[in-house]
Parts: sequence; C-alpha cells; structure tokens
Amino acid sequence: MNVDAIYVNGAVWPGAVRPGGAVLADESPGPSALAVARGRIAALGSDQEISALAAPGCKVVDLASRRVIPGLIDGHIHAVRAGASWDHELHWTGMPGVAAALDSIRDAAGSCKPGEWIRAVGGWHPSQFSEGRSPTRAELDEVCPDNPVYVQALYEHAVLNSAALRASGFDRRQADPPGTVIERDTAGRATGRISGLGAFSLCLGAIPRRTPDQERASTAAMMREFHATGLTGLVDPGGFGMPPARYDALFELWRRRELTMRLRLFLSAVDPGHEYEQLDGWLRHAQTRFGDDMLRFLGIGEVVHFGCHDFEGLEPFEISADACAEFERISQETARRGWPMHVHAVLDTSIDRILDCWERVHAGIPLTDLRFSIAHADRISNRNIARLRALGAGVMLDDHLVFKAEASQRVWGEDAIRRAPPVADLLRAGIPVSAGTDATRASSYSPWLSLWWLVTGRSLDGAQRRAAEHLVTREQALHAYTTGSAWLSFEDDDRGHLHPGARADFAVLEQDYFTVPSEDIPSISAALTVVGGATVHSSGALAEPAAGAPQVPEAG
Repeated sequence: MNVDAIYVNGAVWPGAVRPGGAVLADESPGPSALAVARGRIAALGSDQEISALAAPGCKVVDLASRRVIPGLIDGHIHAVRAGASWDHELHWTGMPGVAAALDSIRDAAGSCKPGEWIRAVGGWHPSQFSEGRSPTRAELDEVCPDNPVYVQALYEHAVLNSAALRASGFDRRQADPPGTVIERDTAGRATGRISGLGAFSLCLGAIPRRTPDQERASTAAMMREFHATGLTGLVDPGGFGMPPARYDALFELWRRRELTMRLRLFLSAVDPGHEYEQLDGWLRHAQTRFGDDMLRFLGIGEVVHFGCHDFEGLEPFEISADACAEFERISQETARRGWPMHVHAVLDTSIDRILDCWERVHAGIPLTDLRFSIAHADRISNRNIARLRALGAGVMLDDHLVFKAEASQRVWGEDAIRRAPPVADLLRAGIPVSAGTDATRASSYSPWLSLWWLVTGRSLDGAQRRAAEHLVTREQALHAYTTGSAWLSFEDDDRGHLHPGARADFAVLEQDYFTVPSEDIPSISAALTVVGGATVHSSGALAEPAAGAPQVPEAG
C-alpha cells in the first residue's frame, strides 16, 4: 500500500458508519495512528502498524498524544450569506462582556476609513455578557463617534450609534415601516434601539455592497476561521434573501480551486407569493447532488413557503390552508424529481401540518429514500416523531436555545422547555439526527458551543432547563455533528467517520473533547484540520504550510 501521509502518537476516535441506518459501535480502545492515501483513510491502527506503511517521501506527523476526530460538519449554517461580509464584521462569539465588545469596536475604528460601517451582525446575545445587556447608543458613540456602528443581537434587536442613525435615516423617520420597530424617547426621537426584520434589512441595506472579488476573499477568510474550529464541511440551508446571484462568490472560489470546505447547498424561495415558481426554476435547471466533492447542490429548503415558516416559534403562528396547499405542491414536485427537502419548523403545530403534506405526497411518491428533514424541531411531539420515522425523515438540531432558552420558556412554559428539543425521544425512535448552529446571525458559528449545549443542556445565562433525560453523551453529540450531518447529503458512508475508505477529513484537537471538564468544551480549538488529505489549518506545535484547496480525487 502506497500512503501519502501517516499520523502517529495520537488518540483516534474513528466515529461510526450507518449501514442501513444502524450506528455501529465505536472501536474501544481507539487506534493511535492513521494513514492517508489519495485523499482517503487508508488504515487505522497502532503506531507500529501504521509506521510500517511509511515509504520514502511519505509525510509523518507526530500528534503528541492529541485527540483526532472526524471533521465536524455543521448541518445548518448560513455560510454563503455570511461569507460575503465576514472579514468586515466583528464576531463576538465568546465575548465575555460589554466592555470587551466596546474595545473591539474601538480597535476596529482605528483602521476604518471615514464613513465606513462597523458592525457585529448576530451570533451574540446579551445573555453571554457579564452585564446581561447590550451596549447602549451612548457607549457606541463614546468609542466610535465618527463611523456608523451597528450591533445586532441575533434577530432580537439591534443598537445603532448616532452616526448609524443618520446614515440609515432612522433619525428622520416619523413612522415605523412594515416589520420595523424604532424605539423612541418621550420626545419622539429615535434612541438607537430597533427591532424587526424590516428594521434590520433597512440598516444592512444602507451599507454599500462589496465587489465580487471582495466577497470571494471574505468567504475564503471565513472558511479559514471555521477550519480553526475543526470544521471540514457545511450544509447551507439557503434562507431569506438568497437568490441565485448570492452564490456567485462561492462558485468563483470553487472555479479557482480555492474552496477548502465541503459545502452542500439547499436552495430557498426568495419572494413571498412566488415560492412555487422560484423553486420550480431550481428544480428544472439544476440537479440534486450535482457538483463535485467540494461543492454540490443538494435539495430544496429551508424556506419552502413563507406561510409555513414559524421563525423562532415565539409569536402566534398558524399555517393557512392556502399555504399548506402550496407547500404540498412544492413537496410533490421536489419528490417527483428526487430531491431532498429541508424545512424550518420549530412548533409542533407547524410540524403537524408539514407532515400532513408529506404523508399525502408519500402515498404516491415514497419519501423514505429522499432524506427529507425538519430543521430545529424544538417542540416536536412523540406523535410526530413516529410520523417522521415512517417517512424515513430526519431532524437537524441547532443550539439557538443556548441564547434563547429563557425567552422561549416564558412563551412555551417550563414543562415544554424541559424537552426542547426531545433528543432522547428522537434517538430512541431511530430518527437520523444531525447537528448544527443556524449561524451566523441566529446563533454563533462555534461548533463547540453547540456540542456543549447538546451535552449539558445549559444556556449562556447559566441555567439548565433541558431535563436530564434529554441530555446526550459526548459521543452521541459528536455523532450528530459528523455522520449525522453527513446523512443529510447521502454521504454518511463516505464522510463523518475515519474508517478505511472514508474521506480523509479530520481534526486534531488542542484539548481532548472527551476528557476536558464540560465547561471547557466551548473553548476547544483545532491544532490541525485536514480535508481530503490536505492540511487546511495548522497551529502551534503542529503548524505547517497549508496545502491549499483539496484536489478532487480520481474515481475510486
């Protein structure tokens, strides 16, 4: 056997494959070394066994007893949208308090051009700050009086400094446009605090659009930062405001062979009232799983019909008969063409109507092999879990409740939040479970924060609201973030584990996920990340020149 590289003196967790949907038991104790050939795992074993495979010219990497895991795959992250402006935004993942957040704005202001916006758009929430609040307009003005500053806390609210109020026109508006709430003082003047999707869109629309080259470079910078966490794959669910043109920078990165992250794309409707027409365009002019090992179209979602999208499930919501009929029509066409579907649904009432449609489609076109899935599913009932199982459908769990558990409990009640989401019931029923973040606005992009939330059930306000019976082991959580997310793209036999023949996508961790105290899980990072046998991130003692984008392996 001719191998390209061997990695020795480690602690390898190979993960598990899912033949026929059944998870095989992990090897215990795990191997200490692995070999890579032509972008795939060639062998696992002891240091002695793997070292015997080395030939002249073979790269040998001493892992210094570090933990090796399959590359993480975020099963639901809005990466394409985020990439366009990533390198011009502040990212407050792990930011401990308002003072540190203000320092980051002050530092950014030092290198800004006149009139250039400074923004932190989602991925953070006041509950993570020691002060338990957002920065105020006065504080933003103090650290940055001359440049517009916009800081958006998830999709909850945003705060603008005075320069941003002027640049966006909110200081002159006398009435709130649709979808907009402008907080005003007793004299009717805008305070700088806004909320509503309309308000966010107005602010972001005031920021100049970047050039295609800037968006491409920014997307590449985002991928590098993601690789530093151990991510090797992303499933992008489309989402709001994602017409075909929004994918141009990503495809240019791919054409230049500069894409280092494996991306699988779900494609969404863009305009309310035109969902069938727009999605039928994707279905007629593209093909599911078309692409290569780095970039592929996958399915329809997560925005299939605006009338079926229940957002965070915190406002009264009901799917109308007309919306349900149109959703069923789209589902029928999606299934007829053999595409998967990935649908946003938080509330059990929404899931109930969605499953009504899917069951009627299933009666004529079996869905069991198409890997339809529900994203979020926080309130799903056992009745609907059983219906999902009968359809062969899966669930993607994200960690937005790490920020929003308190607000959700106020609306749903204490009993409901104790099983939000009902992880144990999903696993017991044999539902394929994937995991992700729903980043970068609705949540942080950190996979380790998400894994911590899955394992501990804790939120950033310090409370544990999910019942102990719905906590999972570290192994179960990692399965969801590897083979579970690979299931969405029909690749759970090929990715998400490190058994011989699988893609050589893996991460070498600076801290051992399986042994660190649970409170340290969110701070885990990767010392080395490998995609298709190519190093895409390295740091510290394992630092080496990056090999660039993985080359598409030859057949076989």
